[in-house]
Amino acid sequence: MTYTALDLYSDGLDFLTGIVHGTDAQTWRQDSPCAGWTALDVLGHVCDATSAGTRILAGEQFEFTAHQPPSEAVDGEPAAVWDALAAQARSALDGVDDLDRVVQSPMGPRTVAEGLSFPAADLFLHGWDIAASGGRSVTIPSAAVGFIDAMFDGLPDEAVRRPGVFGPAVTPPEGATPTEALMARCGRDPRLS
Repeated sequence: MTYTALDLYSDGLDFLTGIVHGTDAQTWRQDSPCAGWTALDVLGHVCDATSAGTRILAGEQFEFTAHQPPSEAVDGEPAAVWDALAAQARSALDGVDDLDRVVQSPMGPRTVAEGLSFPAADLFLHGWDIAASGGRSVTIPSAAVGFIDAMFDGLPDEAVRRPGVFGPAVTPPEGATPTEALMARCGRDPRLS
């Protein structure tokens, strides 16, 4: 069975939910591997992206605006805010039966698969960031690592190696796990977790 963008998104929602629920109040104020952002900023960024993705799946047209700082997107207790957004995202996913359906996005018309792939990958990558903020090590499932690697293989470097997206790749440590290799590819020092 083929692992799709819908699978990645659904699994990513579960992955991030587990991390959010395992994050204590002190960690939310800690610096994250994303320069200039706390763990709460990372969650706020993911909340903005998840909210936008849900609106795209619902066929809404809108102008995407991100909170500044991103932590302002988290209005309340982090786990409760995330759970509400994740429930809306899951509900929107339940109505998707055609990955090739074209929807409007802030980047113009895209298929559902194209529109979901990057936000789905973010659920895993930023889940790792939040966990690393608290010194926790997490393993991204192999199916997700494979999907995300293939997605990056198909993107030009200039599309992902720029401010606000990803910095230069980091050399992974010898004997790196697939998760560590992926995070190094995404510009994170995998030894932070």
